Amino acid sequence: MKREFLESLGLEKDVIEKIMAEHGKSIEAHKTKVDELKASLDDMKKQLEQRDHDLKQLRKQAEGHEELQTKLAELEKRYKDEKAAYEAKIKETQLNSAIKLAINGKVHDADLVASLLDKNAIELDENSNIKKGLEEQLKTLQETKSFLFVPENSNQPKITGIKPAEGSPTGGESEDPFLAGFN
Repeated sequence: MKREFLESLGLEKDVIEKIMAEHGKSIEAHKTKVDELKASLDDMKKQLEQRDHDLKQLRKQAEGHEELQTKLAELEKRYKDEKAAYEAKIKETQLNSAIKLAINGKVHDADLVASLLDKNAIELDENSNIKKGLEEQLKTLQETKSFLFVPENSNQPKITGIKPAEGSPTGGESEDPFLAGFN
């Protein structure tokens, strides 16, 4: 959120400061979560590298022992499958995050819209940003299910009118007739 945007809405400086402070808190919370996830990812990568290194060492030690070589081959296959599943899960998580970031604010329910997209047609670049495939699907989805999307023109017409005049609805005196009987 940019300060200039809030200023263009005609908000007062103290209100803008409060909004920016609250927005900063939410950004910091998200940054902390991202840092934790990156640290976890780095730890998992180190574990995978260590496992690969250990397998190479075992292979050297198992030379000449057929039973050890078959067990080693089984372990290598299992680890290879686990690594492929792990990498697929990481890729899916990156794709889901990129999609939700791209459609956030454009749709009413980002999870619902993300589930309606063909994720195989969406490509990411090396920085996990969407390269292609999303905009075309969003256009098609917006044409068929426009109720899922926030209207782009958020300038809603302002309804103005005239404040009714004070007084009695009959046009006479505004004095209470009950009280008038006591005078």
